[in-house]
Amino acid sequence: MKGKTIAESNTIMTELIMPNDANPLGNLMGGNLMRWMDIAAGICASRHSDSFVVTASVDHVSFNEAIQVGEVITLSAKVTRSFNSSMEIFIEVFAAKIPENIPRKSNQAYFTFVALDKKTLKPKKVGPVIPLTDEEQKRYEAALRRRDLRLVLSGRKEAKDAKELREFFSKL
Repeated sequence: MKGKTIAESNTIMTELIMPNDANPLGNLMGGNLMRWMDIAAGICASRHSDSFVVTASVDHVSFNEAIQVGEVITLSAKVTRSFNSSMEIFIEVFAAKIPENIPRKSNQAYFTFVALDKKTLKPKKVGPVIPLTDEEQKRYEAALRRRDLRLVLSGRKEAKDAKELREFFSKL
């Protein structure tokens, strides 16, 4: 199966925060942000796998700074690694006031998507990720540990069988 570079599926999405997106304090509601993050990450996963995808998990979500009505957010989604039928997507959110347009990182998360066969809608195999930069390589390698942790926390893997996590913690 042919691999793809991270740049081939990179997805950038931009939204203007309007009053209907906000809570009574004028801050973007977390659920609205999560929806946009899911959309951007899903597009990224679809581009990598050339297929329909479904969200399997969301983890390590952080809400570091409030985003206010009138600000513009930019969501950047990148595939970090693919497994058999799943892909891990790293997404960052940057917010900027207009007209200054000085972006600040406000949020990040890891999403996992499963690729589906077009006819059967069953999981299908996806091609590998080809990391090119040092940063891409670090995220690619760390994805194995994050996957082990996800599987242990979901009860789909015993902690004693989480080889990547054991090796990581034995080095500390």
